[in-house]
Amino acid sequence: MFRYCTALLLLLPTTFAHADIFAPFRDEDGSTKWQYVANFSSGVLIILLTLAALVLFIVWRRARGYNHELEEIKANLESRVKERTARLEQEVSEHVVTTGRLQASEAYIQNILSSMPLVLVGLDREGTITQWNPRAEQLSGIKAINAIGRNLWAIYPDITLKPSHIEEALQKNETLTLRYSQPGSYYMDITVYPLENYSEPGVVIMVDDVTRRVIAENMLIQHDRLASMGELATTMASDINKPLQAILFDLRSFHSLLESATFLQEGGKQKEEVARLHRLLQNAAEHGREVESVIQNLLEFARGRTTAPANASVIDIIEHSVDLAGEVLSLPNAISFSEVKVERHFESDLPKVPCYVTELQQALLSILRYSLSALNDKVTLQQEGFEPTLKLYASRSYDSLSLRIQHNGVGLSSEEQMCLFEPYPHHAENEMASASGPEKRLSFAFYVITQQHRGHMAVTSDPAVGTTFHIQLELN
Repeated sequence: MFRYCTALLLLLPTTFAHADIFAPFRDEDGSTKWQYVANFSSGVLIILLTLAALVLFIVWRRARGYNHELEEIKANLESRVKERTARLEQEVSEHVVTTGRLQASEAYIQNILSSMPLVLVGLDREGTITQWNPRAEQLSGIKAINAIGRNLWAIYPDITLKPSHIEEALQKNETLTLRYSQPGSYYMDITVYPLENYSEPGVVIMVDDVTRRVIAENMLIQHDRLASMGELATTMASDINKPLQAILFDLRSFHSLLESATFLQEGGKQKEEVARLHRLLQNAAEHGREVESVIQNLLEFARGRTTAPANASVIDIIEHSVDLAGEVLSLPNAISFSEVKVERHFESDLPKVPCYVTELQQALLSILRYSLSALNDKVTLQQEGFEPTLKLYASRSYDSLSLRIQHNGVGLSSEEQMCLFEPYPHHAENEMASASGPEKRLSFAFYVITQQHRGHMAVTSDPAVGTTFHIQLELN
């Protein structure tokens, strides 16, 4: 309406632009009636002012309505802001609590990983390290900051674990357990766990040092075995000793009767026969004393060692073991030890070694028996031109005596070398244990060399070339 009034006021001058606006207010004589003009103008002005007031009132009402709506909008916005702020504050407080818990959990997990006595390594499918705990740092000498994000085999190629083991654990989704050992030094159980419910495939490797446990178990098995052997040896020695003592007593009595005989004629043929019988009896008595000595050694071994080690020539012990092997070692439907070519490579003037002769001979005899079995396996393959050969080496190395027994029979695989010196369990729990039976073990010889004589024993082998047993005995 205000726009219409304004337009009307603007159009009035235009309407009366070409006419005399005072014509209605003139008399016949042409004089102007100013009173009428003033009344008309006042009326028009009042009408305009009324219209303007009406327009302003309408505008004020609209403005008041707008202000009311704006205040409601403002109040609504303020209410929403307060609610949102309160919600944000609550979410922030919850996030703070959650962050604190996560930090505490992370610190707790890190503390567990740092305190674990086991080596823990995390790998992804490509072999990249994702976790490297302090025990892994100690064992490898590589800091975690230099290990995480790099390939395991690139920074630590000496590890026994292979990429194929990781792939096998991931494909089968099963835990994989391996045994890594250096007999006499350390034993490690390596366990590979595939990760489950994780976006990226990977594994966790745990390496447990079980050296003390394995050594304790080996010693317990050896003590049980020695106890059984002692009982058997005691029974056999007692059974053999009684008739042997009777034979020796009869021989001594008969020998005394021959020496005291006075009815023999000088130079007669009867005297020659008696002299011959006398020599035979002397030989029988000497053989009987040898058997008595063997039984005495067997009894000492059964009762347990109570004497100090004696200084003995290792060359004599080796030769005696070889002679004994030639007499007693043989396999059914196989070659005998006497058919094996024995080469000796001994240094001269070797010093004597403090040892327990009987036990050392038994250990060497076990190695010779094992070598004979490997040689026979290669003979069975019917290789033309093969000559079973056994090489014996003895030399001095600083403050110790080094022995080597080498054969050119069937060698050992890496798995067989790992379990060669370990006792054979009565119930094989894994494929490695069941793959090599007790006849494929040298745990007793290893026990005698390393525990009874405080020496060292190791093996090097190639399946196509043969095997060498290394023995080191301290001179002092």
